[in-house]
Amino acid sequence: MLFNSYIFIFIFLPLTLLGWYGLNRLGRYSLANIFLAGMSLWFYAYFNVYYLAIILCSIGLNYLLSYLLTRVPEGSVHTKLWNRTGLFAGIILNLGILFYFKYYDFFIENMNLAFHTDYTLKHILLPLGISFFTFQQLSFIIDRSLGKCEHYSLINYVTFVTFFPQLIAGPIVLYKEMIPQFEDTSRRGFNASSFSRGICLFVLGLTKKVLLADTFALMANYGFAQTFSLDSISTVAVILSYTFELYFDFSGYSDMAIGLGRMFNIELPVNFDSPYRACTIKEFWQRWHITLSRFFITYVYIPLGGSRKGRMRMLLNTFIVFLLSGLWHGAAWTYVAWGAMHGLMVVWDSLGIIGITGRNEKRPARFHIPAWFGWIFTFTLFNMSLFFFRSTSMTAALQLFKNLFSGSYTGKIFEIAAQLDISEIYVIRQMLDMIAPGMINYLYLIFMFLLFVLAFCLIFRPNAYERTMRGELTSRRCWIISILLIWCIVSLSQVSTFLYFNF
Repeated sequence: MLFNSYIFIFIFLPLTLLGWYGLNRLGRYSLANIFLAGMSLWFYAYFNVYYLAIILCSIGLNYLLSYLLTRVPEGSVHTKLWNRTGLFAGIILNLGILFYFKYYDFFIENMNLAFHTDYTLKHILLPLGISFFTFQQLSFIIDRSLGKCEHYSLINYVTFVTFFPQLIAGPIVLYKEMIPQFEDTSRRGFNASSFSRGICLFVLGLTKKVLLADTFALMANYGFAQTFSLDSISTVAVILSYTFELYFDFSGYSDMAIGLGRMFNIELPVNFDSPYRACTIKEFWQRWHITLSRFFITYVYIPLGGSRKGRMRMLLNTFIVFLLSGLWHGAAWTYVAWGAMHGLMVVWDSLGIIGITGRNEKRPARFHIPAWFGWIFTFTLFNMSLFFFRSTSMTAALQLFKNLFSGSYTGKIFEIAAQLDISEIYVIRQMLDMIAPGMINYLYLIFMFLLFVLAFCLIFRPNAYERTMRGELTSRRCWIISILLIWCIVSLSQVSTFLYFNF
């Protein structure tokens, strides 16, 4: 089920809210949790019932392992061995499930290529959200094995894993920030302020997805399908389209997730903090997909030694983290190349050779550049890294680099802009068709330019979370939110999935 669908907005969400607050008002807190978990599983199974068996097995096995860790009394001579066994079992269990469904074919395909074998590919259907709920449970099992958290009731654990706002595409939540909220009865009552702000944030996220991301996707999808015929200018237009599609799609989902959580009086962590404002790649990753970075820092970077074993080891650990981050996004060498490119850029930033003027730095840099130049450099490199991220093969990604630096112009930009034949400009297009039909292509080009200008303006304005959670909900803002909601609902006839559903 999609957040940007009629069944979710008009059926699923109202029913879930009514059931949740109704049962809590009656004091049936356990039943309310069971109801919320059941509705979340319906939300997940709506895509494919087959997925339901996978997530339930994953939850059941992890909960059983957590339970077994309670069977050895604290202080027993076997406690340390038992916990270490649980740690390895939890890692193997969760990564094994993730490997089978996400990386098995990738592994076999490369093994066939390297050793000239002919093992059959399984073409396994990737379950939605498996990378997210697997990491979520992996963090819980690791902390359980290390004695950092307790064993919770089954219903609380199921609710923690399946809470539908964050189930499919994050944020990757931790048990310590979720389960205490479900156990806090003071959060069970209806909170008008939290609910109203949740609605506003949900609508702003929906607007990002429906009105912006899906519009940029028209140009991006067409352009990447034409990789080998693009010229320099059209390549720039295509990659900018994908850059903004990716941002408004994923940050829009995260805003909707946080907004939905607020409707249930549950606080989810912020996953985006205006990353396109970053002046360095390190700063970019402090703002982009924050909960994924948190997971890798806590459960990979620090266990590898972090910065405790010298500077060279720190740089190597950083690079390994980004390689794994690339592989987490997808089972393809293009994702590995994307992760490696970002790893090298972060390592370069960590060397402290170049700093940003006016920024506080732990290690003084040798040279300093203005913030505006740092932003241009960072934004350009991130766009170029998306050649790998979006392309279907390394050959296609390298072709985009060739296109970019070829200096060619074939007029392909008009084809890219023509993909913006959307209903919002229907009247203008019809009028122009009667008056000056030869100018229609320029209409699309102007519209594309205005979209890019709008996107750049938005990334430097206060983001949706800042506007909603820290600003006052005036009547003017409420009217704007209402208009945007109606506009989005009218535009839902062309429903599209979220990009991070594929990861």
